[in-house]
Amino acid sequence: MSAETLWSNKLRTFLTMLGVIIGISSVIAITAVGQGVQRSTELQIEALGTNVMLVSAGAARTGGISQGSGSASTLTWEDAKAIAAQVPPAKSVSAFLQRPSIQVVRGNTNISTTLLGTDLTYPVMKNIHPEVGLFFSQGDLDAGKPVAFLGAKVRDELFSPDETAIGADLRIRGKRYTIVGVAESKGSAGGQDLDDLIYIPLTNMSAQIVGNNALTGVAINGFWVEANDADQLNSAQFQVTNILRLRHGIHLSAPDDFRITNQVDIINTFTNVIGSFTVMIGAIAGISLVVGGIGIANIMLVSVMERTREIGIRKAVGATSADILSQFLTESIVISTIGGAIGVGLGVGLAFAAATIFKYPFIVPLWSVGAGFGLSFIVGILAGGIPARNAAKLDPIAALHSE
Repeated sequence: MSAETLWSNKLRTFLTMLGVIIGISSVIAITAVGQGVQRSTELQIEALGTNVMLVSAGAARTGGISQGSGSASTLTWEDAKAIAAQVPPAKSVSAFLQRPSIQVVRGNTNISTTLLGTDLTYPVMKNIHPEVGLFFSQGDLDAGKPVAFLGAKVRDELFSPDETAIGADLRIRGKRYTIVGVAESKGSAGGQDLDDLIYIPLTNMSAQIVGNNALTGVAINGFWVEANDADQLNSAQFQVTNILRLRHGIHLSAPDDFRITNQVDIINTFTNVIGSFTVMIGAIAGISLVVGGIGIANIMLVSVMERTREIGIRKAVGATSADILSQFLTESIVISTIGGAIGVGLGVGLAFAAATIFKYPFIVPLWSVGAGFGLSFIVGILAGGIPARNAAKLDPIAALHSE
């Protein structure tokens, strides 16, 4: 009887379900999007290595404004070599000098890219493999030769598909460099396009592009430290901090003139932020469930008033209060449960569409689906309870006399 009643008022039934559908689908979609974005970012950070940390030079200040980590000449290549020699948990150390927005010219083509001067440890630590040619050699590094190893995007911008990059020349800040290799495509990680890079020997970068601006040694923007495993990362960070403070003559109470970024800390911080954000948005979406419950309660109350004579007739021919209560409560539960099922399907569909469009992992937590069904069932009971109770308490004589 409940199903027949709902089917005979299809539009009203659908509109009553709408609040529950929107609420459940919002909770599931937002939860899935949050989980997918979180996992995508974790994978990008893990691609950089969970057992690595970045040691950056201090920030220069201009007019009282910090110019960002790595802008001051507080670290040298000698610092990186000392860390490699004196920190047992450090598996490898790679120093680098980086300059963004460097103009590169080949023939009539002029592009802007990021120039990275580094050593031979860098491609091993970062899993950079040549597609064609080779990375520059130790001899190139020792002699500071003007050779370049291109990222895939840079090669595509400077050369047509039928041209060979190996052996060709390009100009960087007016200086001629010979291309020795092209890297395999790496995509993006940590917000940086890993294909939009040109690698040159650190010695050449320091002497020809940046200039040796440290009082002693070769100034660098920073260096990467790879620990033997993730469990030794904190130990390595502690030792790196102490050694650098001693080398730089920093007094006990003075702050560091460098900055250490731990990849594990980044993952944990981001996970906490995304988790809190997802909970907050999910709670806001849950408000529509409350609205949906109020809508069901209102419709059921109206339905009781409209069907007062029906209730009176049923009671007059023998229906008990429990029969009336179960009918109206069943209608409410059916509305909310079917709405919840539609909401779950819609939420999963929206989550899949978002994951496909924005290219991150499609993850729908089972607890969100279970919570969706559970909440819709509870909403049905709570929203239909009072109207069903009112219907069951109607006096049959008074109900039969109602207009």
